[in-house]
Amino acid sequence: MTQPTAIAAPRRTLARLLACLPFAAFIKPDRARADAPPAAPPGDLPPGRVMLTIFLRHDEKKTLGEINAHLKETGWFKKFPPAGVEIVGWYVMMGIGQVVILSLPPEKLREVNVVVESAAWGGYSTEFYPTYDYRAFWEQARRTAG
Repeated sequence: MTQPTAIAAPRRTLARLLACLPFAAFIKPDRARADAPPAAPPGDLPPGRVMLTIFLRHDEKKTLGEINAHLKETGWFKKFPPAGVEIVGWYVMMGIGQVVILSLPPEKLREVNVVVESAAWGGYSTEFYPTYDYRAFWEQARRTAG
């Protein structure tokens, strides 16, 4: 039996996110080495939190006023982000829509997904990506390279 697209797409997105989680153990080394990046670079998350980037792609068939009216009607501005979820960054990316970076405990992932599904859909299409802060590693590599 095939699933409706509205249900299948978030399940595929969630499946992709969950498929990436086993690789998270490789992000930080278990023990520090002289040539390894620092164990806790500036901007690193406290234990028990993950970062999640959400693309909120504008529905180009709707005007900004129509999108905002939909978000107000569904309670988006009151529901997002759920309690215990921190907004790390929120950017407008011209030609795409909005990009929201969250810090959250892993157990809040489902709640974030439900809020997006119940309040943002209709104004936005969405994509979810597990994220980590690479800037400190890049800066260190740049300093040591030269």
